[in-house]
This record gives sequence, C-alpha cells and structure tokens, in this order.
Amino acid sequence: MLKVDELTKKFFPGTPNELTAVDGLGLELNDGDFLTVIGSNGAGKTTFLNLIAGTMFPTEGRIFLDGNEVTDIPEHARAHMVGRVFQEPGRGTASGMTVAQNLVLALNKGHKGLRIGVNSERRKLFRKELGKLGLGLEDRLDEKVLHLSGGQRQALAVLMATLTMPKILLLDEHTASLDPKNAGKILEVTEKLVSRKELTTIMVTHDMNQAIDLGNRLVMLHRGSLICDVNNQKKEDLTVDKLIELFSEKDIVDDELLLTTRQ
Repeated sequence: MLKVDELTKKFFPGTPNELTAVDGLGLELNDGDFLTVIGSNGAGKTTFLNLIAGTMFPTEGRIFLDGNEVTDIPEHARAHMVGRVFQEPGRGTASGMTVAQNLVLALNKGHKGLRIGVNSERRKLFRKELGKLGLGLEDRLDEKVLHLSGGQRQALAVLMATLTMPKILLLDEHTASLDPKNAGKILEVTEKLVSRKELTTIMVTHDMNQAIDLGNRLVMLHRGSLICDVNNQKKEDLTVDKLIELFSEKDIVDDELLLTTRQ
C-alpha cells in the first residue's frame, strides 16, 4: 500500500527561479492496484516517482509504504521495498555482467555485506523465471547483458525489478525507447509479472492507449497537481477521445499534452 499526503517538491525554493514540480499531491493506493499516470511534459510525473523511490526528498508532505513512513529514508535504505524500471534499457542492468550476475544483483538489492553469488540453486531459479518471459533468455545465463537486444535488456530489467516482490513497482516510461513490436512485448511481460505477483504498480506513460489499457486506475497530472482520477468501470469505459476531452475540460491545450498513441 502507498499513501502520499500533501506531497510537494520545490526546486530552488526561496529564489527567483523557484519551481514547484509536485504541488500538494495526495494519493492512496491499495495492495495490488495498478495505476497509470499521464500528463504533459513538466507535469511532475518523474519527480513523483523519484520522491517515492527516495532519489530525492520532498519539500513538504509525507510518504508511507506498507504503513511505514519513508519520507526521509534515502534510496538505498528503501531499495528492498521499491522496484523501478527506467526508460533507457541500460539503466536497469549492468552491461558488463552476465544475465545470471545481474539477477544476483537484483536478489541482493538492499542487503549489506557479502551475499551468495551464482550457485546451482539460483541458476535453477533464474532459468525458471526467465523461461516464463518467452524470450529464450533462460539459455543465455552466462552471456553478458551488452549482447542482448534493447527489448531483451528491458525484459530482464522488469524481471530484476520484480524478483524480490517489492512493496511497489515504478515504471518510468519503460517502453518509450523501444520500437512498437518490442514495446508490445515488454508490456506483455510487465502485465504477466505484475498480475502473477500481485504487485502494486505505478506506470508513467505518454501513450494514451497504454494508460487506458493497463491497470485499474488512471490519474492525470498537470503542473505538479493531480487534476483527474479515474478508476474501476469509468476507466474501463475510457477511450482516447474521452481522455482528450478530459484534458480539454481542464483547459490543457493540445500543444501542452505532447501525448502519443502508437498505431
């Protein structure tokens, strides 16, 4: 479960260049919720994820994960609770290490000191988990990640982010750098892992079709504020045209949206 209360993030506070990236955001997710987040460039979407992950701290407000306040806890100390996949496939994996070694890194995330490396038991686990992706990666455990395609690396990154059952999974436009075919495959992998592990998930996207088709709840951010929250049956009834109408009703003009739909 995630709860954010009056979450605010200001850059350069108290100066002429002060910028409010997140403005009094209040939001609560139940266990297993899959939230999609849309908004124009500069809406505060990635800053919102950074605050949850602990890569930056809020100016005001509080953050709770699984009932525990994590507002002032740094990223490394909440790493075992948060899984994250970035837009660039290379950010979620270590290219100079093998597939198996990357998965060991994922298992060891958030732990201090020396941990067990690649042993026979873990290789068996890795082959099983990779086999479920349907990409043949279970036969490439000893291959360096730099030899994988962008789509394969991103699939590995998604598996790494979900391997230890985080309290929340953050997906930061994680298909935006991929071609449509690979993007579709990564979304399929994502849905499969999230559903099987019943993970609470937040996915930021610029693709309105993705925002509508995935998850059980959709929120719209604009200039750091939550301006629309759609869930359950209302979300199931959404179309791209209806979503554009919602933006128009909030006086957000088309050139501010910068949202794309893949054909």
